[in-house]
Amino acid sequence: MQRKYLAKIFVTLRPSVLDPAGVAVQSGLKQMGYENVEQVRIGKYMELTLISPDEPKARKDLNQMCEQMLANPVIENYRFDLIEVESQTGVF
Repeated sequence: MQRKYLAKIFVTLRPSVLDPAGVAVQSGLKQMGYENVEQVRIGKYMELTLISPDEPKARKDLNQMCEQMLANPVIENYRFDLIEVESQTGVF
């Protein structure tokens, strides 16, 4: 039986990497009067659905996707949430 999963993927710059976009947003917020904003870090959010026989295989595939394409492991960290949305016995 195949299962359908929804993956919510969060990619952020490593803390040691400068984030000029985040600095620009922080500056803009301060100019708007939000002096209480200490730091802004900009990242990426992705959702994808995938078909897999089980959750361990889905997690393994997602880790490979993130390492190989969705994130740059040299300068970015990633994490994901995986939710089973549907189980089907037939063809998709």
